[in-house]
Amino acid sequence: MIERLLTPRLLEALGDSPAVALLGPRQSGKTTLALEVGAKLGALYLDLESEGDRAKLAMPELYLAEHADRLVILDEVHRAPGLFPVLRGLIDRGRRAGRPAGQFLLLGSAALELLKQSGETLAGRIAYLELGPLNAMETHARTLDDLWVRGGFPDSLLARNEARSLRWRQDFIRTYLERDIPQLGPRIAAETLRRFWTMLAHHQGGLLNTAQLARNLGVDGKTAASYLDLLVDLLLVRRLPPWHGNLNKRLVKSPKVFIRDSGLTHALLGIQDRETLLSHPVLGQSWEGFVIENLIAAAPAQVAAHFYRSSAGAEIDLLLSWPNGTLWAVEIKRSLAPKLERGFHAACADLQPHRRFVVYPGTTRFPVTQATEAVPLVELAAAIRATGGGGEAS
Repeated sequence: MIERLLTPRLLEALGDSPAVALLGPRQSGKTTLALEVGAKLGALYLDLESEGDRAKLAMPELYLAEHADRLVILDEVHRAPGLFPVLRGLIDRGRRAGRPAGQFLLLGSAALELLKQSGETLAGRIAYLELGPLNAMETHARTLDDLWVRGGFPDSLLARNEARSLRWRQDFIRTYLERDIPQLGPRIAAETLRRFWTMLAHHQGGLLNTAQLARNLGVDGKTAASYLDLLVDLLLVRRLPPWHGNLNKRLVKSPKVFIRDSGLTHALLGIQDRETLLSHPVLGQSWEGFVIENLIAAAPAQVAAHFYRSSAGAEIDLLLSWPNGTLWAVEIKRSLAPKLERGFHAACADLQPHRRFVVYPGTTRFPVTQATEAVPLVELAAAIRATGGGGEAS
């Protein structure tokens, strides 16, 4: 069992809120984590993709009221939108009976759908957490390159060999396209969405240009935007927003777009192993997206992630904004002897970040300039996690 960094936050949320929604893509480990936590708390588990468990909820208020003294885990809860008003009534009844927290744990793989359904009926009664695939701080038994090439989905990372890992990811993509997305409602041809997803893989880490994507796909701009919204909603793609401070600069306003799991990026591009990846044009962008996802996963929930780019060429790959206004600037390099470019120095002159780092694939920490350190990925992720909400720790 790989211990997930989210476990303490999940237990804390269950102790504070009557309902907790755990969001994440399919096969990222939500059910495993929920069952592990549920075993400690004596929980009841129901999978709403199971006909037997759905039958138990034919009269949901009556059935769930019989288990009002236990945490109830509802997996794939967005499959039963009519359940949310019932949960609201049960939560309010439990509060009046002196049980203000730990009543329901809701698992879902479609973030927007679950947020919409729960937000309309459970406002003030629910907390939200996101569980992504495994990250570098959770996979000590595996090399960083394994995690980068295969991605963080457990069945892909732990596969017997590279071929099995790639086949699992290809099957995962096919299942999403042919089964999961149609069940969510959108009527999109699987091959069309696969082409769009593959375009994003080729464009990994690039600025979003919806019009260009639409032209390449042969659809209108609104349709291409809706495809992107869907993949973002499914927690498979990230739109990294640009930083917009009160600066007298002309700044880039388009977000960067990343496929969140590096293994899926490689599967969409037919990259099976590390040697193939090292000679592929997507190498640098793949490493950048991989580092960004790991650092965001390590950051406290209140830390905002951006990139910075001005029309004059000033650029920072990742800018972490802490609640007290502190900024950490992170440059990402795939070199064992990383060198800072003029654009990074110009961006730091614009923003005056409190801390400056270069993440590189080495194992030691050393100064690059008087103000900037080269740091291994896992070490910086641990520092971000240990810092908490202020951004002041060394």
